[in-house]
Amino acid sequence: MADVRTGEQPRVPAPAGREPEASRAGSPWATANGATPLPPGRAVAISARDVSAWYGAKLAVSGITMDIAKNSVTALIGPSGCGKSTYIRCFNRMHEFAPNARVGGTIEVDGNDIYAPGVDPARVRQRIGMVFQKPNPFPTMSIAENVAAGLRFLGIRSKSEIADRVESSLKLAALWEEVKDDLKKPGIALSGGQQQRLCIARTIAVEPEVVLMDEPCSALDPVATLKIEDLMRGLAERYTIVIVTHNMQQAARVSDQTAFLLMGDDGAGHLVEYRPPQDIFTNPHDKRTEDYITGRFG
Repeated sequence: MADVRTGEQPRVPAPAGREPEASRAGSPWATANGATPLPPGRAVAISARDVSAWYGAKLAVSGITMDIAKNSVTALIGPSGCGKSTYIRCFNRMHEFAPNARVGGTIEVDGNDIYAPGVDPARVRQRIGMVFQKPNPFPTMSIAENVAAGLRFLGIRSKSEIADRVESSLKLAALWEEVKDDLKKPGIALSGGQQQRLCIARTIAVEPEVVLMDEPCSALDPVATLKIEDLMRGLAERYTIVIVTHNMQQAARVSDQTAFLLMGDDGAGHLVEYRPPQDIFTNPHDKRTEDYITGRFG
């Protein structure tokens, strides 16, 4: 699929474990991916070119090309089953945890192909952290230990450094004032919204460049949801945020760019439109986008 910025065909290497170019399904009904270039002057954090993903023989995501700007919030919307979660899991190589899963195309972070031979997937997952749909603090660990877990995995042993980074991460996650006197309390004793902010603190403690959030508010009440949304906007000053959401109002509120994915006739997710939210939600360029956001399907 052509690069939406230059019209050139991208070079797609096929190292071991990735699908050869010739065997990929095409995307006949998603010409140029419905995407517009990023605003002038915006640096690119993630550059995805003709990305496809499989579970065994099943194609789940087909030929998606898009650039994601640094220090922004990008939202992916679309009906259940259209490949949104699969697609963002390709960004930090979590997709390959699934049996017989594979990825085609190229994904570059700061110009570096994260699937190139010799790249350490663990290092990729440190640079590109992930927050899941359901809060998942480590059940046997305290609040402080939850945040420090990734630091210890990285080999940091200094108690003062760990304490400083635990505090700074909890502050960035807007949780410090609520828990600073209870750091030894089990993480699972917190409310659902607090647990999700604890998971965000744990993710950012290792200083990633990108934070992926897979429906981070779906299990939360409206008050906790608004806190997470406010947090996303604040975190975008330091990190690149990519969220999957079924809440179109949330996408409109928090995102700088919104991508609409939809399942094609081949049963795989395709990118229909990728534009600023004010365009997606008030002036969609594709009838399928209009039908989805007005509730005609999905």
